[in-house]
Formats: sequence, C-alpha cells, structure tokens
Amino acid sequence: MPTSFRDLSLLPSIERAVLEQGYDTPTDIQARAIPPLLEGRDLLGIAQTGTGKTASFALPILDYLASEPQPRRKASPAVLVLAPTRELAAQIAASFEAYGRHVDVKTIAIFGGVGMKPQVDALVRGIDILVATPGRLIDLMDQRHVDLGHVEVLVLDEADRMLDMGFLPAVRRVLKSLPTDRQSLLFSATMPQDIATLSRSILRDPVRVEVTPQATTAERIEQSVYFVDKDKKRDLLAEVLRDATIERALVFTRTKRGADRVAKHLQRIGMPAEAIHGDKSQGARERALEGFRAGKVRILVATDIAARGIDVRGITHVFNYELPNVPESYVHRIGRTARAGRDGTAISFCDAEERDLLRAIEKETRQSLRVAGGQDKAPPRVEPSAKAPKDAAASTTAAKPAAKRSRGRAKGRRSRGARISTGAV
Repeated sequence: MPTSFRDLSLLPSIERAVLEQGYDTPTDIQARAIPPLLEGRDLLGIAQTGTGKTASFALPILDYLASEPQPRRKASPAVLVLAPTRELAAQIAASFEAYGRHVDVKTIAIFGGVGMKPQVDALVRGIDILVATPGRLIDLMDQRHVDLGHVEVLVLDEADRMLDMGFLPAVRRVLKSLPTDRQSLLFSATMPQDIATLSRSILRDPVRVEVTPQATTAERIEQSVYFVDKDKKRDLLAEVLRDATIERALVFTRTKRGADRVAKHLQRIGMPAEAIHGDKSQGARERALEGFRAGKVRILVATDIAARGIDVRGITHVFNYELPNVPESYVHRIGRTARAGRDGTAISFCDAEERDLLRAIEKETRQSLRVAGGQDKAPPRVEPSAKAPKDAAASTTAAKPAAKRSRGRAKGRRSRGARISTGAV
C-alpha cells in the first residue's frame, strides 16, 4: 500500500498542491481508493468524515481532467458531486480548488439559501466540476440552466445523510439525467438497506473500500457522560466550558430553537458563541463558521444537519448537550474532534428522559461511557459486546496494479472518445 503521495503516480502539479497543503502521507482511504480510481474503477467507500475521503476522490478526478484537457462547456460539467448540505458542498469545492491550484480546472458549488443568478452566471461561463446539493440542482435542471448530459464522473458523498434528509427521490431524478456511460462512486458512513440498493443500481463491478467499522467510535476520543436534570444543562455547560484547556468546542442540540437558546445563554454570560442551523441564512452560517475557524468564536452550537459539512481543524471538545435520537448520529458528532491524528474529548449530558437514548448509543458503539458526574443512580451500564468489531482498515476489493488510465478506457467501457472518468466519492 502506498506510504507517500509520491507513490501514487499523480501528476506533478497535483502532487505539488498536496504537499503545499502540508500532507505527505495518505490516509487509509486515500491509499486504498486512489490507485483503483486512477484506473477508472467504480468505487463503494464506507467511511466517516475525518478519514480524508474528499481528497481520495478529488485528487484522481483532478488528475484525470488535467491529463487530457478538453474545451470547457457552458453549463455542462464533466464531473458532478452531490452532497447533502451547503457546508459540505462548499467544503468539497474548496478542496478541489486547493488541490487543483496548479491546473486549469474550473469548479463551482451550487446550493440553496443564496441567490440563484450568480450560480447561473458561473455555469454559463463554463464548468468542469459541479458540486451541488440535490434541491438546488433540481431547481436549475427544471429551469434548463444546467445540462447533465456530458457527466463522466458521478460522486455521491454521504449517501446515508441524503437518505436521512429525504433527498433520495431527488438523487434518483438526477441519475435519470446522467449518461449511463460514466464512472460512479458512492461514499457512506453506514449502509442502510436503501443505500445498499442504490449502490447496486449505479455501481458496476465496484472496488469496495471500508476504512472504519460501522458505528464504532474513534479510539483517540475520550468519552464521558454527565447525568443532569434537563433544566440544569445550561448551567453545567457553562461551568464545564470555563476550563481553559477547551480551545474550540462544538455543541450539539436536537433542535434549531435549542441551538439558538444555548448560544444566546453563553453570549449573555460572556462566552463567545454562535449558533448554526438550517433556518440561518447562508451568509450568517458562513460568518459563524469563519469566526469559529479563525478562533474569534470559541464555541459553535449546531444541529446535526447543519454540522454535517463542518470540517474545522483544532476542535478539542464535542458536547452532546442533547443526545441524538439515532445512535449513529452520536458517532458522526464526536467524529468532529480527534482529526488528523490528534486526540479529542466528547462529553454528553443525559437527563432522565434520555436514558434509553444513552443505552442505545452504548449498545451501538459496544462500550460504556465513563460517568463524569451527576446523579448517583446511573442507568445499568452496557457491557461491550463479546463479538470483536471489524478491522478498522477493513476490506478493499483489490484490483491488480495497473497503469493509470488514459482517456478512452481499456475495454471501451464508458469511453467517450475524449475523457475517461476518474471518480471518487
């Protein structure tokens, strides 16, 4: 398996951009996914956020587009990346721009919450890579502002979240507008039945790359729980946040209104905090995120959906102010810390009505959370399952080493005469 980006046979211009970003050693998913993607294979990736999956598809896509450049089409991308949230779409587009800084490839992101005209104007100027949320993409399709008839590479990122947000009908509608002769890649942190069915319908002889076992939590995250009355959570949160070792904290609530209430309370007691959720304007969300990234805002309070695309370095602590209704969401939440090899801390608050949710989380993650404080009568602890979890660097359906593809696939599959598809998800 490659131990350096220099071993991946990427174009020098792409490799240079990666090194300029401060990366030298590929993550598990990058080392396992990039070689088959450079060969033009379809791919099914089972990976959570924070594993480096964006680069695992962005790098081979950029390599493919830059290897044999074609005239740029108006409103007709060669690559389509679908993402469930505005933040994730913007983050993916930013990654393409960073890794493609030394090649002539045009990327734009389109999503709701902002005016459509600037996005339409950007499409008309010509596009190679389109990163989009399903809802806004459908709107543009209905108004004939975008043509998907020349898409060569399709990426579905965080497919399970698209399912959770009710986007699968929109995704299926987009799929009907795409050429069948394409490369398709799908990434998902979990594989519910609907996503497994979708993957079988769009992927052809895919390489399967699984870099994290489903529903297991990062070993580098110290996890604990406080048992606390619901009406005392705000005071407890403020007390814990006075710890100076908490450099940057992400606080999760279940509702938009709850996020606003928590953020306003923290502001009133002199703690810099902002809320981010679906009812906030795109401008307000971007300002809050930028302040959080820059360190001007130490605490960001978010709902699950709004936080899905947040990838901010240096988050030292994640707080589950309210436990999630779905156990898998706990894994996604705490995965916002302990990135890039660092350690992290996840602290959960559990009131009497949330005891069942805690039991479900402990059962799903096969571990009991350390009790940091609270009522003496804690719920029965869930013993770790005797069944060993799957290997974290699970399976890769490996293909024999092959030369990097060129435009015009070896078996004629998906050859368009000009570009071949190098994909990713």
